[in-house]
Amino acid sequence: MFVHNKRLQYTVRVAGPNPGLANLMLEQFGGPQGELAAAMRYFTQGVSEDDPGRKDMLMDIATEELSHLEVIGSIVGMLNKGAKGEMAEGVEEEADLYRSLTGGGNDSHITSLLYGGGTPLTNSGGVP
Repeated sequence: MFVHNKRLQYTVRVAGPNPGLANLMLEQFGGPQGELAAAMRYFTQGVSEDDPGRKDMLMDIATEELSHLEVIGSIVGMLNKGAKGEMAEGVEEEADLYRSLTGGGNDSHITSLLYGGGTPLTNSGGVP
């Protein structure tokens, strides 16, 4: 069972919107070595553990990884602030923003913007 405390464990601040950095942070959120993957690994190990002490430890670690996921998701949301409006401003601005987001060839951030600007549950390539 999980209990959600509506207050982040750590104060999260960003200097300003930066969709390019948010794109990089998505890898830490849902990539193969990201917080979601770590939480799932610890959770599945904990579920299959017979020893009560080790099971508790693994479930505690999985829960902590979920809190990291919430922090990274909050950072991504803050870095995306205003990006949807900026993309709608004009064709030229959209093209510049698109080029800045996909500089590394990864367009998962564009997918995130199109689906509401939040943190999507996709793989690191943007595939649901």
